Amino acid sequence: MMSGMASDETATTASAPTRTSTPVRGSAPVPGTAVAGAGSGAARPSAWTTRVLVVGIVLTALNLRPAITSLGSLLEEVRDGLGMSGSLAGLLTSVPPLCFAVFGVTAPRLARRFGAAAVVCAGMAAITAGLLIRPYAGSTAGFLAASALALMGIAVGNVLMPVIVKRWFPDRVGSMTGLYSMALALGTSTAAAATVPMTDALGSDWRSGLAMWAALSATAVLPWIPFVRARGARSAGSAAGGGTLVAGADRGESEGPGMIRSRTAWALAVFFGLQATAAYITMGWMAQIFRDAGVSAGTAGMLLAVTMVMGVPLAFVIPRLATRLPHQGPIVVALGVCGLAGYAGLYWAPAAGAWAWALLLGVSNCAFPLALTMVGMRARTGAGVAKLSAFAQSTGYLLSIPGPLLVGVLYQHSGGWGLPIALMAGLMVPQVAAGVLAGRDRIVEDEAAAR
Repeated sequence: MMSGMASDETATTASAPTRTSTPVRGSAPVPGTAVAGAGSGAARPSAWTTRVLVVGIVLTALNLRPAITSLGSLLEEVRDGLGMSGSLAGLLTSVPPLCFAVFGVTAPRLARRFGAAAVVCAGMAAITAGLLIRPYAGSTAGFLAASALALMGIAVGNVLMPVIVKRWFPDRVGSMTGLYSMALALGTSTAAAATVPMTDALGSDWRSGLAMWAALSATAVLPWIPFVRARGARSAGSAAGGGTLVAGADRGESEGPGMIRSRTAWALAVFFGLQATAAYITMGWMAQIFRDAGVSAGTAGMLLAVTMVMGVPLAFVIPRLATRLPHQGPIVVALGVCGLAGYAGLYWAPAAGAWAWALLLGVSNCAFPLALTMVGMRARTGAGVAKLSAFAQSTGYLLSIPGPLLVGVLYQHSGGWGLPIALMAGLMVPQVAAGVLAGRDRIVEDEAAAR
């Protein structure tokens, strides 16, 4: 599988000088792995390790969105079951970016201490527990708390996946980013399409329909177990710090550059935040927009699935194309135009052209894999990718929090979708501007050092 991937994609992401790290006293490397240091060239996993890593990355990506899109498909039933108002439902759709911002920023530090594999493994376990608990919590507060547990696991996966790809597949950033972006889109669209039919098959019980996705996340725990260090081993570093999944790294380098001094990092954070705003508004509210326009619940779920499934092929194509371009601005503009056209269609004829608008918004939502690819391209070292990934995602998700909530408030107080859709379209303009700036051929370590 890996041998067919291009090996010349990431010429823009040069490796730092190779450094050999010393294994932590009392801990042993995972069988078949090399104890890698801070440089990109140090990570040379065996064939067995590569296969397990690919399986782990794919299964993890499959579980990074079903907790959200399954809820979007059943939002009306959940609102009725828990007695939520439109504004409170808007708050519920804002919980994912809030959790991603709060918990995502801790991922590099946790990975340096415990190892990236251990953190991702724990994250998948948290998703499983949260998905099992939240439908049966019995109250809105309990539902939100259990959702936060699942979203905490998603947050660390969001941040650490680009880091693991950069560390273990430094010459295949585009291909591997495309692979897990495809898996993420597949998980997203499958949850959107299958939740309503499977809920009907389970007796139309929305609680069972939401809880069933815990089975998928439970399988994602398994591939990471071989990489988790023996109990009692003290961690000095990990992949997130520019080291490895299982061995220590130089603490000084693991801290990486200060992202706050990089203009490119800020542009990427704004781009990430605005595309996340659009994505979570879409996942949380698009099915309801179609239902209010007279589309059936099952068809509305399928339309949301179409929007999400567009990311499956495009999430593989766009990162590969992006790594071959010196400037990713043209891709940003093309995706933005598709988004504006989709919002215009939702405003003027939501039911008549529903399938076309779903397709256009699906293309526009592929700004997410593009943003992930730029994270890997805009930093030179594993440490830089870790810091940039945490900064861009945490800052970006903080920026995205008001969007879904504001849509719920506007919807409730205006009595329709005109104002919310106008807001979505208006946010697309600064998203394109920030994406063009983030797409310039810059390295954040150089910008941080120069200021």
